[in-house]
Amino acid sequence: MESMEEMMKAAQAAAENIQKQMNDMQVTLDSIQVEGQSGGGLVKIRATAKGRILGVSIDDSLMVPDDKQILEDLITAAFNDTRDKADRASNEEMQKMQGGLGLPAGFKLPGMG
Repeated sequence: MESMEEMMKAAQAAAENIQKQMNDMQVTLDSIQVEGQSGGGLVKIRATAKGRILGVSIDDSLMVPDDKQILEDLITAAFNDTRDKADRASNEEMQKMQGGLGLPAGFKLPGMG
């Protein structure tokens, strides 16, 4: 039977392993790119799965001062589409990581969604 000291060392090693994998996951999420769009592709927004915005593309046809409200609405819709795709990509990666750790389905790691 293992001693208390051995069990504590094993628990500490497991915690350090999980922390390293969580840090690696953050790097992975920042390297995965998603693109959201609205208006049939007239407004496109690129972001990382972590939610960092990489770029915004607006079709020239939308650069009409009288249509400012439409452009603002399309940008908002594209941001929301991008955020949704980033969340989905992030959740997929988290499920992969949790599966690799042998954690039960639905288990939430602190600070990870």
